[in-house]
Amino acid sequence: MERLSLNDLDAVLAIARRGSFRAAAIDLGMSTTALSNAIGKLEANLGVRLFNRTTRSVSLTDAGRLFVAQVGPALGEVRDALEVVREQREQPTGTLRINAAAFAAREIMAPLVLEFLQRYPQMQVDLVTEGRLVDIVADGFDLGVRVANLVPSDMIRVHLGQAQRYAVVASHQYLQAHGTPRLPVDLQQHRCIRVRLPDGALYRWRFSQGDQAQQIEVQGPITLDEASLARAAVLAGVGLGYFMEQDVRDDLASGRLLRVLEDWTPPLPGLCLYYPGRRNLSAGMKAFLALAREVAAQRE
Repeated sequence: MERLSLNDLDAVLAIARRGSFRAAAIDLGMSTTALSNAIGKLEANLGVRLFNRTTRSVSLTDAGRLFVAQVGPALGEVRDALEVVREQREQPTGTLRINAAAFAAREIMAPLVLEFLQRYPQMQVDLVTEGRLVDIVADGFDLGVRVANLVPSDMIRVHLGQAQRYAVVASHQYLQAHGTPRLPVDLQQHRCIRVRLPDGALYRWRFSQGDQAQQIEVQGPITLDEASLARAAVLAGVGLGYFMEQDVRDDLASGRLLRVLEDWTPPLPGLCLYYPGRRNLSAGMKAFLALAREVAAQRE
C-alpha cells in the first residue's frame, strides 16, 4: 500500500464535512475532477470504498465513517504539533540546550543567559558545564561555548569579544611564608593547588613569554577538580593556584589574592559561541545569537 499524504486525509475530511465533492473542492482550492480522482486513488490504495456517491448525493460508507472518526482527531493533533513548531520559528519559545566549560558558563551567565531569559520569558535554558570538549550535535545541544582555539572547524562561530587570560595567584599569608616565584620554574619549589582534568590526568600549568613556552607539572598538598574548591584552598593560604582570570578577578581587585608571574600569562583567544548550521534556526536560537552579538559589541 502506498503511503498516505496529509492532502489525502484533508480531502476525505473536507468531503465528509461539506457533503459534496464540488463544495469540498472549492475549500481545498482544486478542481472537482482532481478531487474525485484523488479519492478514487485513495480508495483503490486502501482497498475499500469510503464514499457512496451518485450524481445527486455523497455519503460515507461504514468504512468511511470509521476512517473519519479515527483520522479527524489524529489529524487535528498533527496540525497542532505543526503549529507549535511554526511558533518556535516565529517567536522565541521552547528550550535552548547549551554546553560550556565551567568558567565560560560563569562568564556568559549574567550578561547573556540571564538577560536572554528576562527578554524572552517563554524561553528556557538548559546550561550544562563540563571540562571535556563534547560533540554538541551528537549529545543533543543547540550551542557550545569554548575558547576560540578549541571550537571545531566545521562549526559556525560567534566571538564573544573578550580575550581570556590565566592568572597565578596566592594569598598574602602564603607569599609571606614561602616567598614569591619570579619564573615558572620556581614553582617546582612551591606548594601548588593541583588540578585534575575530566580524563583523570593532572593539568600542567602553561606559560609563555615571547618565543618561550613552558608547561610545569606542579606539586602540592591537594589535588582538586573544581575551580571554586581550588579558590577556597588558595584563599586559605594552602598554596598557589592557577585560574582563568575572571574566576579570581574580584579577589584580585579587593586584595584578597595577589597575582604572580603575570608577564608569563599573555592573553589567549577569547570565548566563542558556536553551533552547527544557519538553516531553519528557531526564533529562540536567532534571538540568543542576536543578543550574543550585542554583548560582544559592547565588550569591544
